[in-house]
Amino acid sequence: MTFAPSEQAAGNSTNEKLTRQKIPDILRNANLEAQDKNFGFAGSISPEDAWQLFIQGEAHLVDVRTAEERKFVGHVFNTFHIAWQTGPALIKNPRFLRELETKVSKDAVILLLCRSGKRSAAAAIAATAAGFTQVYNVREGFEGDLDDKQQRGRISGWRQRGLPWVQD
Repeated sequence: MTFAPSEQAAGNSTNEKLTRQKIPDILRNANLEAQDKNFGFAGSISPEDAWQLFIQGEAHLVDVRTAEERKFVGHVFNTFHIAWQTGPALIKNPRFLRELETKVSKDAVILLLCRSGKRSAAAAIAATAAGFTQVYNVREGFEGDLDDKQQRGRISGWRQRGLPWVQD
């Protein structure tokens, strides 16, 4: 598995330079918000900022949804997958932290993505408590918040924002 998407997806070199200058600000602002709101992890990042960090090779993107969600709803290519919860009853994966440690170092910038941002926030708290130092939650998740018809994918989230993804 490669660490980041292809260079073609990253865009031209002028945009890359501007984005690289913005990366420390993205993380710093997320850290400040997390301290202010007492998140229990490094911070929350917008889907667009998460994509920029990922394509620049500045962060690992870890999808914490179930295997079924990834398969049937879609996923971001070239990401790690470690389910936070498994099975129809969504039981917490007892191997989550061990699996995370086998994929990324404890001091790496880690972006966790789930359906709406709730499970990934819980996973970020657990990872931080286990000694991972730069764990961020991707706000809105892959499908986003529920709309007034109780449906996802229309008002927020990775897919609604038009960011790259694939479906099996």
